[in-house]
Amino acid sequence: MKKIVVLTGAGVSAESGINTFRDANGLWEGHDVTKVASPQGWVQDQELVLDFYNKRRRELKKVHPNPAHLALKKLEEKYDVDIITQNIDDLHERAGSSKVIHLHGELKKVRSTFDDDLILDWEEDLNLGDFCEHNHQLRPHVVWFGEPVPMMEKAIRITMDADILIIIGTSMQVYPAAGLIDFISEETEVHFIDPRPTVRETKGLKVYAEKAAEGVPKLVNRLLDEA
Repeated sequence: MKKIVVLTGAGVSAESGINTFRDANGLWEGHDVTKVASPQGWVQDQELVLDFYNKRRRELKKVHPNPAHLALKKLEEKYDVDIITQNIDDLHERAGSSKVIHLHGELKKVRSTFDDDLILDWEEDLNLGDFCEHNHQLRPHVVWFGEPVPMMEKAIRITMDADILIIIGTSMQVYPAAGLIDFISEETEVHFIDPRPTVRETKGLKVYAEKAAEGVPKLVNRLLDEA
C-alpha cells in the first residue's frame, strides 16, 4: 500500500468558516499576533490570551469539516495516509482521518506551564485559576512564535517515507513546516492545491490553482482510481 503524506494549512480550514491565522496587516482577527501568539504576550496579559483562545474554541463548535477534509478521509480506503497539519482545529479528526499530526498544537487541548508534557483535553473556556495537578496555570496547547515545534521531528520522519506528498491551502512560507518538502525522496510525486500557489519547482510537482474544497475531491478521486 502506497504512503500518502498530506500537509495542510489555513486554506483548508478557511473553507469551513475559520479565519486564517493572520491577514496582510499581521493581525489575527483584529489582534496583534505578538500579543496573543507569543510567550511575551502570555507574560504581559494572560487574561487577553486566554480570552482570545476561548473565543476560537467556541467558534470551532459552530463549524464543520468541508469536502476537502471528507475527501482526505476517503484516501484511507486504498492508501496509508498521514496528515500533517499547521491548523489547530480538529476538523481532520471530525472528518474521520485516523492519523493526524498537529505541528502547531491543538485548540481543544491545554497544557501545564510547569510541565510541557502534561497535556489535557479541554472543551470549554480556560480561565485564570485553572491549574494543573502541580498547582500551576494551564495555558493553550498552541505553538507560539518563538517556541520550538515538538512534532517536527516526527513529521520529518513520516515525510521521508512518502510515495505521494499532497500540499493543501498553505503558502509554504512558514517555517519549519515549509521545509518538510526538502525531506521527500526524488521519486516522490508532489501535488500542490491552492488558489494562489507559491511553491518552488520540484521534480514531479503538479500544481492545481483551486480552492481546497474543489481541488482536493478531484485529486482524491483520481488517486483512488489509480490505486
